[in-house]
Amino acid sequence: MQQKFACTYNQEMDSLLLPEESADSRYQPLAARMRPLSIEEFAGQSHLLSPGKSIYEAIVNQQPHSMILWGPPGVGKTTLAKIVANTCDCHFESLSAVLAGVKEIRATIEQAKFQQSNSARKTILFVDEVHRFNKAQQDAFLPHVEDGTILFIGATTENPSFELNNALLSRARVYLLKPLSESDLLGVINSALEDKVKGLGKLNLILSEEQKTALARTADGDARRTLNYLEVLSDMAELIDGESLVSDEHIAQVVEESYRRFDKGGDSFYEQISALHKSVRGSSADGALYWLTRMLDGGCDPIYIARRLNRMATEDIGLADPRALQLTLNAWDSYTRLGSPEGDLALAQAAVYLASAPKSNALYEAFGAARQAVADHGSLEVPLHLRNATTNLSKELGFGEDYRYAHDEENAFAAGENYLPEEIREEQYYYPRESGLEIRIKEKMEQYRQLNQQAKKKRYE
Repeated sequence: MQQKFACTYNQEMDSLLLPEESADSRYQPLAARMRPLSIEEFAGQSHLLSPGKSIYEAIVNQQPHSMILWGPPGVGKTTLAKIVANTCDCHFESLSAVLAGVKEIRATIEQAKFQQSNSARKTILFVDEVHRFNKAQQDAFLPHVEDGTILFIGATTENPSFELNNALLSRARVYLLKPLSESDLLGVINSALEDKVKGLGKLNLILSEEQKTALARTADGDARRTLNYLEVLSDMAELIDGESLVSDEHIAQVVEESYRRFDKGGDSFYEQISALHKSVRGSSADGALYWLTRMLDGGCDPIYIARRLNRMATEDIGLADPRALQLTLNAWDSYTRLGSPEGDLALAQAAVYLASAPKSNALYEAFGAARQAVADHGSLEVPLHLRNATTNLSKELGFGEDYRYAHDEENAFAAGENYLPEEIREEQYYYPRESGLEIRIKEKMEQYRQLNQQAKKKRYE
């Protein structure tokens, strides 16, 4: 595929300098020098960059579109955005959501308008860590995406559904980039060792296959970290007979500060939170503890875990043990007050409690059924006897007439009273399970149902 190199990149172009410029002008980290310039050089992401896939076809046919690139660090989000711009001959503007404000956004949009009017070139605006922009900042891009001033490419390590506005999501396709496999990282290592222009080829750095494998595994799917490790090792290597040799002790020293990401081994963010959720649902306290610990150990936001535990309390336990909801809120509050590591134990306590509690999804299903009824039947009228008679006119119209005040009835239950619109008065949404407190709730509801049937029978006798 023929490559077109745009010559109007802004300051971010420094990571796309040609080899001779890189060597002669200033130092660049190995990870920056080895950044791929085409999809042929790109490591991993075959689920996106294979013939027939939308990003691949957009690049090949030079028809870029707005997109959100979601994935962990070091998997090629920034690189892919630059390849799209480079290959499709687009002007490339870059912003970091960590550093940029409204002023920078406006200046970038003005530059895009200038390019549009003077060269008819499309502008790709790449926003790194886009989830760090607030709602107002995200909304600022929308009209310019709509009118074609910019093609928007955002990069995020966080779930876009949680962190990005729906309006922005609706205007961009979301692509999930996966952690690089061990074989992908071995390819990255070998390329860097062999490349004599951009890589370490001139150093004749020698690593055994076992050392390469250890390095790839420790990098945890992150190409940038892999190359950073490799560059440090190149400085530590011992020159023997014209070869730079790396010892196992050097490998251990370089990677001793390594951490495990919560999507280690190619697992996505949702796979591990799903494993935690399913362990709780399946009443496996050990599974819940393991996946909770994996996510905390890997750097997942503990507040996110607290929020999901709170959701599990309502979705999978509900009224079988109403205490679960309060306990997860207490754990959330405890972590907020204590932080890590003290607050981690509160999350662990909540996870084990949820796993051990009686299970019921009756409330979850009842809420879903009620929502479906609202969607199916539209805005049904509130029965007259349930309306408040707040004015003389409303009284004349029969508002509140024949309403029975439950506290004045025997056992505080108005047998035979109807609380649903007339069209759906016989429907039932909540079906308690034979689990925990719901056993008693079910008994009580059955008693009320029988009283209602008796009252209805008397009405027609």
